[in-house]
Amino acid sequence: MNANGNSVVVEELVKRFGDFTAVDEISFQTRRGEVFGFLGPNGAGKSTTIRMLCGLLRPTAGRATVAGFDIAREAELVRQSIGYMSQKFSLYNDLTVEENLRFYAGLYNVPGDVLGERITWAVEMAGLNGRENSLTGTLPGGWKQRLALGSAVLHRPPILFLDEPTSGVDPISRRNFWELIHQMAAEGVTIFVTTHYMDEAEYCNRLALIYRGRLVALGTPTELKQRGMKGELLLLECAPLGRAVEVLEDAPGLPAAAGLLDAAVFGNALHLVVPDATVAIPAVRAYLAERGVEVTRLEPIRPTLEDVFVSLTAGHGNSAARRA
Repeated sequence: MNANGNSVVVEELVKRFGDFTAVDEISFQTRRGEVFGFLGPNGAGKSTTIRMLCGLLRPTAGRATVAGFDIAREAELVRQSIGYMSQKFSLYNDLTVEENLRFYAGLYNVPGDVLGERITWAVEMAGLNGRENSLTGTLPGGWKQRLALGSAVLHRPPILFLDEPTSGVDPISRRNFWELIHQMAAEGVTIFVTTHYMDEAEYCNRLALIYRGRLVALGTPTELKQRGMKGELLLLECAPLGRAVEVLEDAPGLPAAAGLLDAAVFGNALHLVVPDATVAIPAVRAYLAERGVEVTRLEPIRPTLEDVFVSLTAGHGNSAARRA
């Protein structure tokens, strides 16, 4: 870890596969004991970035250090200094719970004099007391998830990389998992987590939003919601919804003063981004009524991180309504 306390330092990192640029000159830093979220849709470049930072994939250009080690020149030292957990959990289903833990303890060179203590801790954390001899493949998803986390941190690494760790896990297990993550962060472990679940992003201390390989925003969840929107946000409930989507596309007859910047479908409603809600509300209501759309609700709302992400990744000017 470098002298200024940053666990991970990334400077203009690039990864290309032939003519395709998966990661495009991204830069950021994480701090000790921080839960740092790397947020974006599938295919945005999250997993490619995390594989580079774990010393598993060599960057095309740029540089990064993890725990003070260069990911290109000191990949083996990087791997010895981190814990890593993927969305597939990296467990062996035909091994028992204890056999999996002993296997990973061996990979991480856990000293023999603390091996028993570490295994006991991992079993208790996963809630698997009495199931040490159960085949891992027979465990529910939430238990496998906690077992995988215990396996990844048996060697007590200062930095833990979690790549989509809650994918396919039920909501209660996801919440319990995040409680464990925050306990580790409170003990000084830096947690670097990739996710495409917008609600999970709220659990992070800071977030980096990535889209098509490029970093589009960086900050705390509150900061991003305050400054990430290009205007004010309106909630529109109406019928028929499909007709509203159709007539709002480019909205050629909408008065310029209403200034519809963006529209996206959220469940059975629309979220509209406008420069000034007080001007836009009557104009949008009248515009839709003239085209046979009955408005039942149209009011300002606070943006979510999902709204912010949609706003940051939308094209300039008016756009067709998209499904968020």
